[in-house]
Amino acid sequence: MSTAAPTASTTQPLALQLTSDSLVTQGVLAVGGALVLGLASQWEIPLWPVPISAQSLFVLLIGASFGARLGGVSMLAYLGLGAAGLPMYAGGGSGASHLLGPTAGYLVGFAVAAILVGWMAERGWDRTVRHAVVTFSLGTAVILALGVAGLMMGLGYDLPEAFASGVVPFWQGFLVKVGIASLMLPGLWSATRRLREA
Repeated sequence: MSTAAPTASTTQPLALQLTSDSLVTQGVLAVGGALVLGLASQWEIPLWPVPISAQSLFVLLIGASFGARLGGVSMLAYLGLGAAGLPMYAGGGSGASHLLGPTAGYLVGFAVAAILVGWMAERGWDRTVRHAVVTFSLGTAVILALGVAGLMMGLGYDLPEAFASGVVPFWQGFLVKVGIASLMLPGLWSATRRLREA
């Protein structure tokens, strides 16, 4: 894989490199991404106040694959479908109350992280393992930071309490997820280039 530094110019994200960029295709991708994230949310290890789940890995992958705009739209679709009553949130949860409860900061963080990761991916920061680690680590930091802020506002925790509840139980899992995403995206880009050359 190339180790060249990413350029400042923007390029189409991976998903749009492999499909058309029509509005219909983008709509299908956005809804499909939301549904995939909803399925990933069903795998969880119950903890209070925030469960452990596979959600954040898929947020990173969707953001990088879709780009900032489409990734953000997909996250908003996920949040909207869950708020409307579909079992999209962790453990089959649904309802607008989740957007105001202990996990609200993480849910908002999903959208912000997908946009940030997508923005970086559009500038080539998902194409080598080294750069992907930076991209996905920043996305993860956004999710955790907003999650901690949500716990402080929603439950009245001080910073040490919020950190102990909202970061400590998850950091090892997040390292694994960053590692998986950092191998997957450059690998998919490499496979795509080989197919085109063939």
